[in-house]
Amino acid sequence: MDRLRKISIIAIIFVLIVSLLSACQDVDKEQNATITPTITEIKDKYNDPSLSVDEKVSYLIEIMTLEEKIGQMVQPDRSTATPNDVKKYYIGSVFSGGGNAPSPNIQESWLKMCENYQETAMSTRLGIPIIYGVDAVHGHNTLPDAVIFPHNIGLGAAANPELMAEIGRVTASEMIATGVNWNFAPCVAVVRDQRWGRTYESFGENPELVNMLSIPYIKAMQDEYKVAATTKHYVADGAAKWGTGEGDRLIDQGDAQISEEELRKIHLPVYEEAVKAGVKTVMASFSSWNGVKMHENQYLIQDILKGELGFEGFVISDYEAVHQLSGKNLYSQLVASVNAGVDMFMEPMHWRECITNIKKAVEKGDITEERINDAVSRILKVKFEMDLFNNPVGSRQLAADTLGNKENREIARKAVRESLVLLKNERSVLPLRKNAKIFVSGPAADNVGIQCGGWTKTWQGGRDNSSKWVKGSTILDGFKKIAEENGGTIYTDPDDIYKADVAVVVIGEKPYAEFEGDEEKLDLYSSMALEGNKEALEHVKKVRIPVVVILVSGRARIVTEEIDGWNAFVAAWLPGSEGDAVAEVLYGDYEFKGKLPITWPSDEENLKPGDRSCLFPYGFGFKMTE
Repeated sequence: MDRLRKISIIAIIFVLIVSLLSACQDVDKEQNATITPTITEIKDKYNDPSLSVDEKVSYLIEIMTLEEKIGQMVQPDRSTATPNDVKKYYIGSVFSGGGNAPSPNIQESWLKMCENYQETAMSTRLGIPIIYGVDAVHGHNTLPDAVIFPHNIGLGAAANPELMAEIGRVTASEMIATGVNWNFAPCVAVVRDQRWGRTYESFGENPELVNMLSIPYIKAMQDEYKVAATTKHYVADGAAKWGTGEGDRLIDQGDAQISEEELRKIHLPVYEEAVKAGVKTVMASFSSWNGVKMHENQYLIQDILKGELGFEGFVISDYEAVHQLSGKNLYSQLVASVNAGVDMFMEPMHWRECITNIKKAVEKGDITEERINDAVSRILKVKFEMDLFNNPVGSRQLAADTLGNKENREIARKAVRESLVLLKNERSVLPLRKNAKIFVSGPAADNVGIQCGGWTKTWQGGRDNSSKWVKGSTILDGFKKIAEENGGTIYTDPDDIYKADVAVVVIGEKPYAEFEGDEEKLDLYSSMALEGNKEALEHVKKVRIPVVVILVSGRARIVTEEIDGWNAFVAAWLPGSEGDAVAEVLYGDYEFKGKLPITWPSDEENLKPGDRSCLFPYGFGFKMTE
């Protein structure tokens, strides 16, 4: 009995020793995961010139907890996450949704906001800065004092790579002037159906044109100013089929029902070239490819983008796009999207739930920690490469006194001048004589908001009322200035049309963005067309003087029945804040340079690129001397 008692005691002691050793090992593991060197020692690692970016990233991954890693993968909107939230949840990014700005919406407010976020983020135990994102798609367009460039469709008409680099520099410098370091641009969609409300976000229907313009923009922004660029929306968002739009939408967020051969020939090359140029982030599209949503398409994201194309940056979701996936709840949607290759989630409202569900998925084994490490490594790599650890709100030297200055506005004026496309000039009515008596009318003649279109100060844009929507000049301002300097006269009262030598009518579209601009009819009087178009065009028929029509729009509109009554026709696209530059070209101070970046349809039945029944083909555009 004594012997059995001794054996039992020895066994109990052995079990206790084993348990104690195991507990010590667990404590060691926990300490390794949660106890790190001091912030000073960590920052020394960040700044150690002998360590590569990959070595610095690996160092961080080894000492990060699961919670710290997942925090890097969410991106709340500024309106739902305070600086304290950034610290509490280890948030990796914050963004401003369309029109979401600090109050008042001025440079000082933005800079203070970004500095507060960064100071809090860098006060955490690891001192990892956030990356702050905005849709600066045609300039830093959320700020009313910033320069607003023509939308991409107009820049496609200009087709000037050097100009695109200049625009990239100006946009980046104005972003840095407000502390912002990540731009959700350029959009590299190759548009195939102009009924799409995002047509103006595309440079045009030709992937070679898109490549020629997007690459200089990306390089100038990233290489020279350390502002991360984003190619979007991966992939083939411009190929969505009419009638397949998400929910009650007509085409936006729809299904690209095309072969892989067409995908690779037209829509994938723009991403291949962007990856070669070193683009840091790619935004996945709301749309689908043959019925599979892009945000859960592992073949397109993991296999092709990250594998075949060798993309080393990170993939960001579009605005709450994960909620459209096929899973029955947010948990299954996130599992599908993370495993498909999405690295960061743009979740303005549900970011806390995303953190909870991703952590739960890792603990249950539905998402591997290896996949989490890959996503976070990509995010950290971009932050190091963009020098955010040293300059979290950008280099002040690159941004001093740049926001909306005269030099930046002159580059925008150049972009306006080069984007104009002369489509008709009967009897050489253009250029206009500077001392002529000109009647100027139309709903788009004197409205900066209409000139700028969507994604200007707010998501959908807006119109001038008692004051200008954003700082800038109108097309009418330009005519008045030149006439006044040269002894000419500008009439705007409808009763004065009989005094004029020539009439200039500026018609256009309402401001819109995304699916709000989806439109089946593209004539001059339906849906998104401005209400005053018809009245303005009818009024000039009353007199026998030459008529010049300027169309301010984000796409071609059907003008087949009207154009015979016009002596000259100019496509001005959405010129942005510097509308007075339009008049400089019409008066002959500059020659027309723009060429159509899309096929101009003759009717609504034949909208395909390259259609032989078109009114004007891709690449068409006169000079006044022709």
